[in-house]
Amino acid sequence: MKQQIIDRLDAFRAEMKKATVAAAIIPQTDAHLGEYIASHWQVRRWLSGFTGSAGTLVITATEALLWTDSRYFLQAAEQLDGTGIQLMKEGIPGTPSITEWLIANLIKGSTVGIDGLLFAATAVDALDANLRKHDISLKTDFAPIDAIWTDRPELPDNPVFIHDVKYAGRDAASKIRDVLARTAQQGAEALLVCDLAEIAWVLNIRSSDVKCTPVATAFLYLAPAGSTLFIKEEKIDGNVAGYLAENGVTIAPYKSVINFLETLPDSTRVLFEADHTAYALREALGERAVAGSSPIAMLKAAKNNVQIECTRRAMETDGVALVGAFMEIERRLQSGEELTELQVADILTEYRSKQPGYFDASFDTIAGYGPHGAIVHYSATPESSVKVEPHGLLLIDSGAQYLYGTTDITRTIATGVPTDSERHDFTLVMKGHIALAQAIFPEGTRGGQLDALARQFLWKEGLSYLHGTGHGVGQFLSVHEGPQSIRLNDVPYPLVPGMITSNEPGLYRAGIHGIRCENLVLTVPAFTTEFGNFYRFETLTLFPFDRTLFDTQIMTPAEIDWVNGYHAEVRSRLTPLLTPAQAAWLAEKTKEI
Repeated sequence: MKQQIIDRLDAFRAEMKKATVAAAIIPQTDAHLGEYIASHWQVRRWLSGFTGSAGTLVITATEALLWTDSRYFLQAAEQLDGTGIQLMKEGIPGTPSITEWLIANLIKGSTVGIDGLLFAATAVDALDANLRKHDISLKTDFAPIDAIWTDRPELPDNPVFIHDVKYAGRDAASKIRDVLARTAQQGAEALLVCDLAEIAWVLNIRSSDVKCTPVATAFLYLAPAGSTLFIKEEKIDGNVAGYLAENGVTIAPYKSVINFLETLPDSTRVLFEADHTAYALREALGERAVAGSSPIAMLKAAKNNVQIECTRRAMETDGVALVGAFMEIERRLQSGEELTELQVADILTEYRSKQPGYFDASFDTIAGYGPHGAIVHYSATPESSVKVEPHGLLLIDSGAQYLYGTTDITRTIATGVPTDSERHDFTLVMKGHIALAQAIFPEGTRGGQLDALARQFLWKEGLSYLHGTGHGVGQFLSVHEGPQSIRLNDVPYPLVPGMITSNEPGLYRAGIHGIRCENLVLTVPAFTTEFGNFYRFETLTLFPFDRTLFDTQIMTPAEIDWVNGYHAEVRSRLTPLLTPAQAAWLAEKTKEI
């Protein structure tokens, strides 16, 4: 594989030479600027061999470098070894940005090549402006990958199906009216939607084009006089075509979107989100483009009552599956049967797939034993998967897509008798988890203002973690959903009732163990005073934490009460759905600490 990567880089360099491109930038995204992408768009992975979901490759005639964040430092170091690709650690002092590196290493008069379909309009504008200051030009139509990736997967053609209103809570027609009204408020009559999850939400359609995310590869043009869905037409059967027509949506070929935008009447004003729309599409709009914010993002993020009840049902369904799976994991460990990281993932899939409404995993399961748990987004392979031993810690981050909801949960368990240091580290993480779970905050609060609640106990001991504390979660949509988040850097979107967000502080000791404790929480009203409306979190996830890992000596009575209360809720909600043996197991796991 390493030689194969070297050969691919050489072939790409040959294309660069033909186009007189001195450096090329290859991101990990698609024409919709998504995080989770179909095989067709896995260009950076194909060129580098690095499988992480975040990272950007830069290739010159003599060098290749890959920028990625702290979640993937260990994974990238392993996968890039022997390829000649240098790892650039984003966020670490002394690591230049891609733009800084290009300016420092390219001579005046050089050309940088990018595919304008794979970069946001704002990102291209900023890159072009910075390069021009140093007499470096930007070529925005450099896309030679088809010339060398001869067996590149086609665009997906999985069928589209209708997401039933009994799960969605609102019909597509009312959503379209609402979105267009908000579009008009921003000075435009039409809206270009590129985000696949936003398209799926507004039209109440789903597909399986992207692994673990039930979306269809498409662009959507919404307008009062009629809307157009740009999609591979073979994906749409007569029933779906009729449904779309009833909602004023016609079908056009996926690759015709640029020509459509270029030939719109000059007087048309089309709203687009510059940070989340490809440069090539903005250029096709030309003077018709009206930059603004997505009128869909906040509507999608704030779930309605039907969606919330469906998600609560999904949590119960998932809890039942998890009880069966963790019982199986525990049985294998206690009996001395071989249990590998990959087998742990398989067990979770097996039990979830038996549940009503199961559709897919919501992401590839992370099962990291011992040192592998310290690799934040570790993904076991046949080569890396190790045996889980009856000692140490096992971190399991997993989730499922049910027709009625999306789940995401992380549990860290002791596979034997935990050490004092393991219990201490785990309890520090849980103290932060509990502090965030119990937060009460005024209307208008953003996630960045709450982030320190989850980190405070780690910080007091000189410890921390570099990933975000919480991300938005969709309802039978993307497990990573914006616009809200809880993280160190401020994101300018408040937490509002109906939003589902993860609560997942962690601690990672390289070469030793990783700990993460994750539940999903729902923002709900708490109370109103003369100072305004206040909100709190309702914990949605239903599965116990490992009781043996709590060090109650460093916990307050209120923290102990929270754990016992949460476990009582888990026991109450799940027990009626379990077999007697499963109920007995859960009763043991939810005893008071």
